[in-house]
Amino acid sequence: MPVKVGLTGGIASGKSTVSAELARLGAVIVDADQIARDVVAPGTPGLAAVVAQFGTDVLRPDGSLDRPALGRRVFGDPAALRRLGAITHPLVAEESARRQAAAPPDAVVVHDVPLIVENRLAGSYDIVVVVGADEAVRLERLVRDRGMSREDALVRIRAQATDEQRRAVADVWLDNSGTPEELLAAVGRLWRERLDPGSAAPGGPSFPGGRGRP
Repeated sequence: MPVKVGLTGGIASGKSTVSAELARLGAVIVDADQIARDVVAPGTPGLAAVVAQFGTDVLRPDGSLDRPALGRRVFGDPAALRRLGAITHPLVAEESARRQAAAPPDAVVVHDVPLIVENRLAGSYDIVVVVGADEAVRLERLVRDRGMSREDALVRIRAQATDEQRRAVADVWLDNSGTPEELLAAVGRLWRERLDPGSAAPGGPSFPGGRGRP
């Protein structure tokens, strides 16, 4: 049956780069962020539920979800974030399960999920891969690459799990505080040593830099 990999990491950690490289190497990617956008597309029950909870000011003039406006409502407000999650998480989980079931039997299916730790999902995967980077590095990326203020960037970072919490569930830890080339090299080793169906069996010896779950 398909190997089920959970890929996670904090905002601006480089998780998307890892996901893209694993796709290039042959993995099937189930992107929770993309699914989360799909389940609140115009005309969906998900969007209707979000509007019922947060009001029409989270909509753009064309009726689509204004994600930055919604983000400003929920990040930094744990209760609001929980209400949003209660709407979207079940929808995302249902669609993710459907895509997992549709994968070929010998596939490596990578679930790119930002909130594996926060939603206590680590036990759902054969292997959990965490992409990590120092907070200062991630903060600089958000300011430089996404145009966020330092204050908004810190709110986003600190609304998520800590590195200590992520390490506690990580079977593999990929450090992305260095260069893109170093990260891609680490992904290549991960694929060869732990994930490639033609090489070592998943769940084998701990990958260098990783921490097994207790």
